[in-house]
Amino acid sequence: MSAAPPDNDVLWARGIVKSHYGTPALRGISIGVREGEVLAVTGPRGSGKSTLLGCLSAQLPVDEGEVWFNSSPVHTLGRAGRERLRRDRFGFVGSEPHLVPELTARENVALPLLLAGAGHKAAYTAATEWLERLDVGDIARHRPDRLVRSQCQRIAVARALAPLPPVVFADDPTAPLHREAAEQVLRILTSAARSHQLTLVLATHDPELIRFADRAVGLVDGRITAPAAPVPRGTVAPAGAAAVTATRR
Repeated sequence: MSAAPPDNDVLWARGIVKSHYGTPALRGISIGVREGEVLAVTGPRGSGKSTLLGCLSAQLPVDEGEVWFNSSPVHTLGRAGRERLRRDRFGFVGSEPHLVPELTARENVALPLLLAGAGHKAAYTAATEWLERLDVGDIARHRPDRLVRSQCQRIAVARALAPLPPVVFADDPTAPLHREAAEQVLRILTSAARSHQLTLVLATHDPELIRFADRAVGLVDGRITAPAAPVPRGTVAPAGAAAVTATRR
């Protein structure tokens, strides 16, 4: 019988294995993420970061192992259950914005709020506020085809944060941005998570960006690397100090 996940872990996984078309991507990963924590998942391209976020966020079913959210099993859910969990409880930002082309920036950000049952005025007010926080309030009425990629990415970040989901997954969210803009967006993303007590799981191949996290775990070839110290707030962690204790069992 499976052991219960720790009470303070909003996300918990044990022994997860995942392959893509026969190629191993995750090789027995065990990891816990505490409620309200900003966790960075680091590693080179192809190390399994995106696959790990996909399994934790219910986008991908695991081949083996267990995934839990708030002490409820995710690994036993079917497609419809995983879709409902992602819609109702998780926010997601990828390296591509994937905005709805027919909608304006403000409409894109308001969309998940409206789908969750928020009133029109409340949804659009929240959308406007988040766009302004991300310095794209002046393009609220523009559609994506009139915007550059970096602007679209900021809109995607605003869309993920606007519903204030318990967990936000960010898979290399600063990929389209230059260094200064990347740091600004990550600062807003992590500050918003902390101020609203959201859990943030951030994947990045840039070791300099893990200074925005509370803790970091490194992946190499689908396995967790050796543990290291928690990330000192406001400092740049060295490239080799990629992982902290990822499983507390």
